[in-house]
Amino acid sequence: MPRDQAGAPTGLVRAPTDQAHADGYDLRHHGDAEVRGDGDGLTDLAVNVRAGTPPAWLRRHIADSLSGLAAYPDGRAARAAVAARHGLPSARVLLTAGAAEAFVLLARALAVRAPVVVHPQFTEPEAALRDAGHEVRRVVLHSGDGFPLDPALVPEDADLVVVGNPTNPTSVLHPARAVERLARPGRVLVVDEAFMDAVPGERESLAGRTDIPGLVVLRSLTKTWGLAGLRIGYVLAAPETVRALERAQPLWAVSTPALAAAEACVAPAALAEAEHAAHTIAADRAHLLAGLAALSPRVRAATPAEGPFVLIEADDAAALRSRLRERGFAVRRGDTFPGLGPDWLRLAVRDRATTDRFLGALREAVENVSRAGSATGTG
Repeated sequence: MPRDQAGAPTGLVRAPTDQAHADGYDLRHHGDAEVRGDGDGLTDLAVNVRAGTPPAWLRRHIADSLSGLAAYPDGRAARAAVAARHGLPSARVLLTAGAAEAFVLLARALAVRAPVVVHPQFTEPEAALRDAGHEVRRVVLHSGDGFPLDPALVPEDADLVVVGNPTNPTSVLHPARAVERLARPGRVLVVDEAFMDAVPGERESLAGRTDIPGLVVLRSLTKTWGLAGLRIGYVLAAPETVRALERAQPLWAVSTPALAAAEACVAPAALAEAEHAAHTIAADRAHLLAGLAALSPRVRAATPAEGPFVLIEADDAAALRSRLRERGFAVRRGDTFPGLGPDWLRLAVRDRATTDRFLGALREAVENVSRAGSATGTG
């Protein structure tokens, strides 16, 4: 397997056929597993849902929709609202039960033969493709120079390419022009923009573009608005692609409360609130990165970071994660992401007070792990 200077796999890699695990990567592991069960009392830095959400006005709006639960869900108004938000006709929009459902629909509905997933990134796209019987190839980006997107790494015969922007877990925001270069006639280009509304100005977004052949943009409303338990997202694509996905989707897949949330979250006032939150996240992320820099070289943050999370590399990260848990903080292990390994952790961006508490705990944990390594001769 090709590897970069840091020892991480890079370039084109053919993924194994095992459906749950591949090359030791647990594709079904997600951040919520870090706080499930015995996570009471932990400060959650493992899940990328914005803290303090959903806001009170959104909770009230969702609650008001409950009086209509006797009727089957009618998604027309929400679909029209999402379309208007992106300047598109409704025929280019499909509402889904979160972005995860969209990945399943794409894997099952589209007649593709040579799918490629660009890693490191959210593992559900590859898992969904493999579950649908596809043989998946991976393009693994270089960790040594900040995981930049190199379109030349994607083989010309790929008829479906999946890339995240900004990418989970690396927090890299790829230039739109680089993502555009992945498009080809006869190829489906899936861009996962689940975290794009956490980027000020949503710069580098391709949502709303109709001039790029085969473009499919996925959006999630669960991260910024705290709706992971409600499941709501959407697909933006050519009408024929939307129709193909819709035929594969179960009837009434999106509930009435989720539809109400979708309509509310794309309203002008909500978009303004999301933009304000994006600027706050950017400032809070800069504060976190400054604190992490003070711990270099024992802790090394992947930069530039543009998402509501930061990827760090540290020696003996598994022990560090355990020490942090003892100190009340749950962080996301990175070794389940293809292209990463046991020395990586992902941290959600939180407010400055929480970050300062975390940095203190991280400093203590790093020193503890270093002393333990020195005592055993492994440090």
